[in-house]
Amino acid sequence: MKTENLETVARKLVAPGKGILAADESSGTIEKRLKSINIPSTEQNRRAYREVLFTTKGAGEYISGVILFDETIRQKTLDGRTFVEALEQQGIIPGIKVDKGAKAMANFPGEKITEGLDGLRERLKEYRQLGARFAKWRAVIAIGDGIPTRSCIDANAEALARYAALCQECDLVPIVEPEVLMDGEHRIERHFEVTEQTLRSVFNFLSQHRVGLEGMLLKPNMVLSGKECPQQASVQEVAEATVRCMKRVVPAAVPGLVFLSGGQSDHQATEHLNAMNRMEGLPWQLSFSYGRALQAPVLKAWKGDAANIGAAQKAFHHRAWCNSKARFGKYSEEMETAKAA
Repeated sequence: MKTENLETVARKLVAPGKGILAADESSGTIEKRLKSINIPSTEQNRRAYREVLFTTKGAGEYISGVILFDETIRQKTLDGRTFVEALEQQGIIPGIKVDKGAKAMANFPGEKITEGLDGLRERLKEYRQLGARFAKWRAVIAIGDGIPTRSCIDANAEALARYAALCQECDLVPIVEPEVLMDGEHRIERHFEVTEQTLRSVFNFLSQHRVGLEGMLLKPNMVLSGKECPQQASVQEVAEATVRCMKRVVPAAVPGLVFLSGGQSDHQATEHLNAMNRMEGLPWQLSFSYGRALQAPVLKAWKGDAANIGAAQKAFHHRAWCNSKARFGKYSEEMETAKAA
């Protein structure tokens, strides 16, 4: 394993003030995104939308990397550059989503297992040749009556570890994403308990599969109240619970944590990240890897119309700027209406 090279890339991805744009929506998810602005999900529209994001001037100041989808890593801008080239010209590192999605786990109602290990080594080699420098694999853990089970947690954790080992073999930094969903009525204490249990299993299997911690990143969920829980935790409670949970389990050798937004609004995700970064004694960089929380205002501004590209790019630049400030614990509500400076 070329730890040095991987370690350098991992550290660049969590450079102070920067975070990752997750633009790796599967065909079904991007269809929902485009449907929300009444645009059909054609290859042409998907390409046009991604170009809006990837060619935003100055995005490289706040965005360190972009996670692409299989279709997207092969697409080009209107002026003929590959998306990989367009990103690299902004100093942004291209990455790739490599899992095949979470499918129902046989004999475990309500639980899922992520597929995609078959043929992964060959796919990783191809993505590396196409210009990807890091990859992402998402596991999904649901909280409910009698779930998650130990079997589901361990099966997903081992798949994450096998994926991470293959990535490092192919000179790609693995982003390990075990997402404990916020769907449900559970209180923040229950979310904490399941997140801790899941991460313990993940790091146990990463160790068994000899994954170099310095050359990987963790993409965890924040510790939150369930979406339907009547008693929602405050911003400060979420920040404290999340950091406490991570400190219990995540080794300091991991260069950074790139939190997922997972159903939070764009403002909530920024507020929570900001509150965490105001805390002292953090052994890792606390960054972001947001999809919807960076893209929601962009879609609203773009509406599928070329005339709105400027406004959409401005919206993306502003959202990225707000999250960059949150990386230093310097975000404030006033910034929502201020101009990026």
